[in-house]
Amino acid sequence: MKEAWCTMVGIVGSLVTTVFGGWSTAMTALVIFMAIDYISGVIVAGVFNKSTKTNSGSLSSIVGIKGLFRKGGMLAIVLIAHYLDLVMGSNFIKDAVVIAFIANETISIIENMGLMGVPIPKVIIKAIDVLKEQTDGFDEEERGENNGN
Repeated sequence: MKEAWCTMVGIVGSLVTTVFGGWSTAMTALVIFMAIDYISGVIVAGVFNKSTKTNSGSLSSIVGIKGLFRKGGMLAIVLIAHYLDLVMGSNFIKDAVVIAFIANETISIIENMGLMGVPIPKVIIKAIDVLKEQTDGFDEEERGENNGN
């Protein structure tokens, strides 16, 4: 039974990795940050009763489910970005999307930690600013702002 389970996990992992065009450090970071964001959001609501997602600040199953669907939607956008890269013969769209989502998740984690009263080191705030700058530059290029259009 253990071998069958390990085989299934290996097959599913291989399929997911193939569909996403390989598994990078950035993808690992994104998935970890998504998990931390979700868990910290549950803690903010369930333990601290300070959720900004509900009027009472407490846990809500519908809010939790919406959060999971939102995370799934983010992964779908990464998947779309990968296939746009394939079609266009490039390899920067997926990376830019993953970095943008990492920045978004990081901001959400920092907000959750702030609601819990955790002090946020300045180096984290600076890292978020760098991520924002990287994704802002991509947005400007797409709109034609960097090439005089």
